[in-house]
Amino acid sequence: MRFPSIPTFIRTVHAFANSTLRATNPAFNVSRLHHIPQRATAYQSMPIPFIGALFGTSNKMADNTNFPVQKTQGEWQAQLSPEQFRVLRNKGTEMAGSGPYDKHYPDAGVYKCIGCDAPLYKASHKFDSGCGWPAFWDAFPDAVGQRDDSSFGMTRTEIICNNCGGHLGHIFKGERFGNPKDERHCVNSVSINFSPEEKKE
Repeated sequence: MRFPSIPTFIRTVHAFANSTLRATNPAFNVSRLHHIPQRATAYQSMPIPFIGALFGTSNKMADNTNFPVQKTQGEWQAQLSPEQFRVLRNKGTEMAGSGPYDKHYPDAGVYKCIGCDAPLYKASHKFDSGCGWPAFWDAFPDAVGQRDDSSFGMTRTEIICNNCGGHLGHIFKGERFGNPKDERHCVNSVSINFSPEEKKE
């Protein structure tokens, strides 16, 4: 078993604090803990399986919700990469700062579900939250569903694709980022794919 380096472990803890402490206490300012400059580095996601589990969600697609797109686990495994399958179908979480869409800010376009190509978010919905994952303040109407997630002693709200049931991440509210809905959809980059064509409403 390969153990993570100290900097990798610190980044993981920092990302966890940024996502959960801010969510439970809107007045909490993570930046007061320390000031670490951001740098572009490529990381492998979740070097140890149990660390990935700490940030994942329970109930691994155990429900019987009838989504428009239905596939067997084998069909999903054949379609998705191992990392996409781990996150989208087994409710894992990629390492903070590792996804290509974390610092991706196009002028226009649409972010779609990697599993079923359903439009989820507009480029104009995206904002820089500093959390290490792509952040959106809104989604296309009825594109994203929400579920209670009380795994690991935390109260969170999981977000899923309403077309295929794929795990996207979690939503946090009341963090005072200044966006119109006061929400942050914290989404895994491996759960989405960007298309430069704007979806017409």
